[in-house]
Amino acid sequence: MNPRKIVSVIVPVFSEEKVIPEFYRRTKRVLDGLAGRYDHEILFIDDGSRDGSAALLRDLCRNDTRVKAVFLSRNFGHQFAITAGLDHVRGDAAVIIDGDLQDPPEVIPAMIKKWEEGNKVVFGVREKRRGENVFKLLTAKVFYRLIRLLSDIRMPVDAGDFRLPDRRVVEALRNVREENRYLRGLVSWTGFAQVGISYRRDPRYAGKTKFTLKKMVRFAFDGILSFSDKPLKITAYLGFLITLASFLMAGRVLIGKIRHPEVLVSGWTSLILAVLFIGGIQMISLGILGLYLGRQYREVKKRPLYIVADTANLGEDGAEAGPRDKAAPAS
Repeated sequence: MNPRKIVSVIVPVFSEEKVIPEFYRRTKRVLDGLAGRYDHEILFIDDGSRDGSAALLRDLCRNDTRVKAVFLSRNFGHQFAITAGLDHVRGDAAVIIDGDLQDPPEVIPAMIKKWEEGNKVVFGVREKRRGENVFKLLTAKVFYRLIRLLSDIRMPVDAGDFRLPDRRVVEALRNVREENRYLRGLVSWTGFAQVGISYRRDPRYAGKTKFTLKKMVRFAFDGILSFSDKPLKITAYLGFLITLASFLMAGRVLIGKIRHPEVLVSGWTSLILAVLFIGGIQMISLGILGLYLGRQYREVKKRPLYIVADTANLGEDGAEAGPRDKAAPAS
């Protein structure tokens, strides 16, 4: 008799002590409903929490052997916490879901059904986002469509990290160790068949979002610069157009001087404006080049993506699976 397949649930958390008990209750209830067909594990990744989250997770691990935890040595960031989860899960499918309960665990069975149909990736499409302000809704809508326009990889719009990758996709992602991580794009980059299911995103169950405006901007740049060199091409095209315009303007001035040599060439205001405009374009171009160079600088250092401080219910070394280039657990 073949053993039952395992569904792993990866949950990155950062200072979510007010949400963890309710998240565990709802997720456990959903997974227990699959008990006849699947075994399961819930893997929490504590991303350097500064409240009582770590203690809560240790209690859950003591009371339920299917709950496991990886404790990172500091706050490495959301994408790196998910990466740590992908490195340590053992399931045939892995559901990635944030621990703030904005993405409802009750959608997981529908994802599994789509996975059973042969899809290697099932992603959640945010049909409605409750509890979020107009600014965030508008910027998110613009961002997803902008990155789809700029990237050569076709990425789904209005889809976050709430998704189910198959084991083969997980193994492929484990081999991608780039420092500048945009996992939503990397999942699409693997090329496996994927399908979306619509759901309504809820407001946070408790607490405040840790995803500040600064983090949102950095995340947007990571997504665009990781999957597109079109910003560089745009600056090159713009430079060509400005050069062409300058030649045309010089020709116009020269012709005017030949026809009317007695007339002084005027237009100091327009000249200063042109100089400022070209200077601004040059600074923007240098900034874009700097962003790409900075990313390469971080990549060539080959630092580990995260450092594991401790684990629970994962065995002595805390590494049931995953590449060996991540740092060893901190003592």
